[in-house]
Amino acid sequence: MIDKKAFYSLSYGLYIITTEADGFAAGCVCNTFQQVTSDPMQVSVALNKQNATTEAIRASKRFAVSVLAQDATMELIGAFGFRSSKETDKFGAFAVERDEAGVPYVAEQSVARFSAHVVNELDLGTHILFIAEVDEAAALGSGDPMTYAYYHLVKGGKTPPKASSYLGADEPSAPAAEAGATRIAWRCTICGHIEYVDELPDDFECPICGMGKEVFEKIEVPA
Repeated sequence: MIDKKAFYSLSYGLYIITTEADGFAAGCVCNTFQQVTSDPMQVSVALNKQNATTEAIRASKRFAVSVLAQDATMELIGAFGFRSSKETDKFGAFAVERDEAGVPYVAEQSVARFSAHVVNELDLGTHILFIAEVDEAAALGSGDPMTYAYYHLVKGGKTPPKASSYLGADEPSAPAAEAGATRIAWRCTICGHIEYVDELPDDFECPICGMGKEVFEKIEVPA
């Protein structure tokens, strides 16, 4: 028997992985980035094979990582986490800089950044595990890094279906509102964005992930 709730005890951070191949810039949010050795300094990241970012990393053999700050906005997370780089310019609305190899990285709402070149990859079925050697590392801010638990339980965020840690209907939700006066709102079950209106129009689209009215759930929030 596998109790999916056991997986919620695992600790993760939240990161934006970016790359560029043949002039095509791509990026996505993940929680699988980690250090694996110290000599040489190596890191790993697992990304879904269907992600445009994965394809671009396999072509360029390089990627950059932005460690998201705890106060990073859902707009930033939604742009990189719930949209395709093939369909939208994820970088246009945010501060972006390039590392020494020319790879773009998100330079705002992040506490640190890394740049690395791929030295090995492992096919995991649905995902590719990249092993990479670190070329650059720098602190970008003094705040706390965002944990995956904070993203879920405080910001009310959801896990994209392509993510390594996606557990379907068993995803944790934000805590219920405390007792007292409340009002109606609507929460996107994909990215966690909340619209504070009594009713959503039929043609409504989530401003974060672009999904329609049908994926929103009615909730009560403090008035």
